[in-house]
Amino acid sequence: MGIVNASPDSFSGDGMATCAAAVERAAHQLAEGSDIVDVGGQSTRPGHVAVDASEERRRLLPVVRGLCERFPDAFVSVDTFDAGVFRDAHAAGARMLNSIWGLDDDALLAAAVECGVPVAIMHNRRSTVYDGDVVDEVLRYLGAQGARAVAAGIARERVLLDPGIGFGKTAEQNLAVLAALPRLRALGFPTLLGTSRKSTLGKLTGREPSERAFATAATVALAVAAGIDVVRVHDVAAMRDVLKVSDAIVRGVRPPDWQ
Repeated sequence: MGIVNASPDSFSGDGMATCAAAVERAAHQLAEGSDIVDVGGQSTRPGHVAVDASEERRRLLPVVRGLCERFPDAFVSVDTFDAGVFRDAHAAGARMLNSIWGLDDDALLAAAVECGVPVAIMHNRRSTVYDGDVVDEVLRYLGAQGARAVAAGIARERVLLDPGIGFGKTAEQNLAVLAALPRLRALGFPTLLGTSRKSTLGKLTGREPSERAFATAATVALAVAAGIDVVRVHDVAAMRDVLKVSDAIVRGVRPPDWQ
């Protein structure tokens, strides 16, 4: 899953201030081998200023529409937690919902069901203070959210659970969650992981966001070993190489021209 930030204030420094730039970014990621392009209309970086639904629509919808018109076969996901914004994005061609606040909101869940799309449900919270073990709480939340989505009518194989690295967690808590990825997989749902350029990698390496590709690659390889199904990344071509090698070792995948 490639990342397209249709906002000017992304933490990773790759925010796109214009529709044309965002569509070109998506085109580049598709050329590099993205299976999914995830488009978001507002930053989720620490300290970001939230935008209202009208501004989110203004940023997001032209990109989704332009991308789907230019690449009609592209699988476009939308990173939003607003039901109305998602309905409009789906009408413009989006085929998946990626919500950083899960599906607690009844209207968002209803929109996903009515649009008939797969959903990515992320664990998130506004505080890093947990009553008990962070991993236990993340897994409880995601298990309950997955069950809620299935009960509402979304097929289990179309519900992706994301532990939310960098969201409502300290660096130490992020590492604990990453060490427990096999437990996430054991919940029995497809899984998604987003570690690309995250601040925890910066704390470990001392590098700026644009210099964290190798650190991201380490987490991508470990994700494959843990059985994670989808990785959400900025540096698509490099991470495709990581996946090809990791998949060959862990899952026995070989390229079509393998001799």
